[in-house]
Amino acid sequence: MRTVPLDRLPGARTGEGDEPDARDLLDLLPDDAPLAWVRRGDGIVGWGEAVRIETGGPDRFAEADAAWRRIVEHAVVRDEVRLPGTGPVAFGSFAFDDESAAGGVLVVPRVVVGRRAGQAWLTTLTPAGDLGAPPDPGAVHAADEAPAPGAVSQADGALTAEQWGLAVSDAVERIRRGDVDKVVLARDVTVTAEEPVDARWVARRLADRYAATWTFVVDGLVGATPELLVRSSKGLVTSRVLAGTIRRTGNDEADMARAGILAHSSKDLEEHEYAVASVAAALMPFCSSTNVPDVPFVLPLPNVLHLASDVTGVLGPDEPRPSSLELAAALHPSAAVCGTPTAAARDVIRAVEHMDRDRYAGPVGWLGADGDGEWGIGLRSGRVSADDPRRVRIFAGCGVVAASEPEAELAESEAKLEPMRWALGIRTH
Repeated sequence: MRTVPLDRLPGARTGEGDEPDARDLLDLLPDDAPLAWVRRGDGIVGWGEAVRIETGGPDRFAEADAAWRRIVEHAVVRDEVRLPGTGPVAFGSFAFDDESAAGGVLVVPRVVVGRRAGQAWLTTLTPAGDLGAPPDPGAVHAADEAPAPGAVSQADGALTAEQWGLAVSDAVERIRRGDVDKVVLARDVTVTAEEPVDARWVARRLADRYAATWTFVVDGLVGATPELLVRSSKGLVTSRVLAGTIRRTGNDEADMARAGILAHSSKDLEEHEYAVASVAAALMPFCSSTNVPDVPFVLPLPNVLHLASDVTGVLGPDEPRPSSLELAAALHPSAAVCGTPTAAARDVIRAVEHMDRDRYAGPVGWLGADGDGEWGIGLRSGRVSADDPRRVRIFAGCGVVAASEPEAELAESEAKLEPMRWALGIRTH
């Protein structure tokens, strides 16, 4: 495996004042098992499946992590760049629930192209004992345009909107009688297209419109998450927590007023506090120090406003350090996607959602040879069906507390479904 620097990405914009664009990377993806993790101009993309690690059940993270360590131990690596994302890389996505048949996967691509802070690189994987000539940068070029899926239609998933509202009422009742403090309920919608859905086409549209999020493609899961579960780099750990949401109006003055309402909403602040506390508690055993903000900030996205907090930490001195995947496993599921207490909230989810979340709200991201990497929460996402690539299940979830109202939660879920609906070609507001 060898990594060499690239002077520039093929097809990248070079005009004066141009900012790096995620499309510079996404436009390189062919249809050969495309993989992506990009935000703004930085990130990595890969293609050509060299190794695939599939796991399942409650030990899916540990089994995948151990398998990756074995692969790295036997790899011969020449890395001339030495930045996060260079050298051997595995892309991964994992099911939300231990009992889900979706399990988990790590995919090692044959070719990786990345860019970070203006430096681009190319990594190629070759058979053992055959280092051969260095990778040829001239072999990397923009791929053919991904085809559009044609006309699309949508239908209710496991529950209708009315049935899902009743599920919210059920959850609120359980909270008020003390069974659980907070629970996050998700709903799904099935989208059917005229032609097979190409995840590259969806990802490019998401990256264009939601540049501040992390756009990902892994094993048929495609989305643009605003929530970073964990980044681990050189001993420093970061987690961006989102909980508490209000829909944008499209009017700047009105949205500013809504941001003020969100920042002072007792219901949303309570929901956010549970989520931040769960992340801080999960990181504490691994870190010698952590920093938890006293108050959240308001994160604006094109469709919604979120309460957000960046929790940071320094890993302890013990060796070996935990990998980013091990940290992601410890953090999953946070109160932002499950609830509080975790076990009780998961029981409520299983009782009232009436669906398998698949890999929605599970960790998705990448892992390097040294264990560092970035893992987001698979939100604002959909999974292209392996059986029928014209079908995509898209998802949205909302945090429910004692003060929640079914109508408001349904409206919030509609706002969170908007990115994937738009990316698939469904007209939105």
